[in-house]
Amino acid sequence: MQTIGAPSIGNLIVPHLSQRLLLARVGWQYRLSSLHPLNQRSFASSNDGKKNGEADGRGRASPGSSDSSTKSTTSSSPTSSSTSQSSVSSDWDENPDLNISAFSQLPSSTFGHNQHMIINSEFKEALRQILWQFRAPIRYAFAYGSGVFPQTASGSKSASTVHSHPSPAISSVQGGQGKMIDFIFGVSYTQHWHSLNLQQHRDHYSAIGSLGSSLVSRVQDNYGAGVYFNPFVTVNGTLIKYGVVNLDTLCRDLSEWDTLYLAGRLQKPVKILRDDPRVRLANQINLISAVRTALLLLPSDFTEQELYGTIAGLSYLGDPRMALPAENPNKVANIVKYQLPNFRRLYAPLIENLPNVAFHDPRCKSLDWMDDPETNATMAQDMDPKKRGNMVRRLPRSFRSKLYFRYQTKFQIPQLEFDKMLE
Repeated sequence: MQTIGAPSIGNLIVPHLSQRLLLARVGWQYRLSSLHPLNQRSFASSNDGKKNGEADGRGRASPGSSDSSTKSTTSSSPTSSSTSQSSVSSDWDENPDLNISAFSQLPSSTFGHNQHMIINSEFKEALRQILWQFRAPIRYAFAYGSGVFPQTASGSKSASTVHSHPSPAISSVQGGQGKMIDFIFGVSYTQHWHSLNLQQHRDHYSAIGSLGSSLVSRVQDNYGAGVYFNPFVTVNGTLIKYGVVNLDTLCRDLSEWDTLYLAGRLQKPVKILRDDPRVRLANQINLISAVRTALLLLPSDFTEQELYGTIAGLSYLGDPRMALPAENPNKVANIVKYQLPNFRRLYAPLIENLPNVAFHDPRCKSLDWMDDPETNATMAQDMDPKKRGNMVRRLPRSFRSKLYFRYQTKFQIPQLEFDKMLE
């Protein structure tokens, strides 16, 4: 049995998101009238003179700004200088070079380190041993879902026989719950990969596998989100589900939100088992885009959990499964609640370089607050319509074009006038 990645989630999300973004207020409307600044505030941790634009996560002013100095660090800074992105040069999210082939070509030596979650070392090794059971070359791989990152209290245990003979590390981390572990494999050549994998693991495929790797790859690349899943497969005594995606498809979705299918998964904590420089760069674009989108949906004052909950919920907006009684209505809240330190590791280095948002909580002065799951820090953002309009302008291209079209249709703006607004 296999499944194909779902159709464009972005198409389902845009109607929900466009209504909540209130683009007439936060978008390009400020260009057409003399709106006064809305609810502007002074941020102690962003005295960098960036008055006309929203920061880009690289520690430099956005286009149109008269100052390119970096955001200064305060005692409440969520990360140390070692994890800060403020030293990163080059406009990596506006003009990314997704043709790089080495990690040395990334904007800095620590670029994207926030994407790597820290998990039990024996558990990590057990996951990597599963990858070694595939002879077909896997360039990029990550494990995700509740089988890797618990979404319930650690004390709740229930005996399960899902895994036939799992490693002790997997049994220990899952607490006896026996959850299937989900993987995504990024590959360079789809047909070649399936050809090799069919020779080794024909039993992983359903009847479509008997028709050859050419048909399997065509189904993968031409339908849905470009991901071909083989679910309910046992490897090393562990029940897994793995999806195969071409690296070009993965990078395109991460950088442009073409479908938001894989981008949505990587907006939540995952365990990267094999890394690739192109994917790391594209995913950093995905993460900063998720922060910008969440800020557009939030009020001036909010909490960490509200921010991360909004980000985690992006890929579920418009998802018909969330309306089904079988789906846990608290799924997004549970993801954030039990993975709060991991969300901080993922997003705090990006947040601290944005001049229009800051942590405003005395608890952030503590050196160990990053690992404290009980801290739900308060935050605040500048509601200046120009900065918010600039955030809209920096949303991923494919997603932004859908959003613009929705705006044009809603207000019945003639095409010529609409084109002038976008200039």
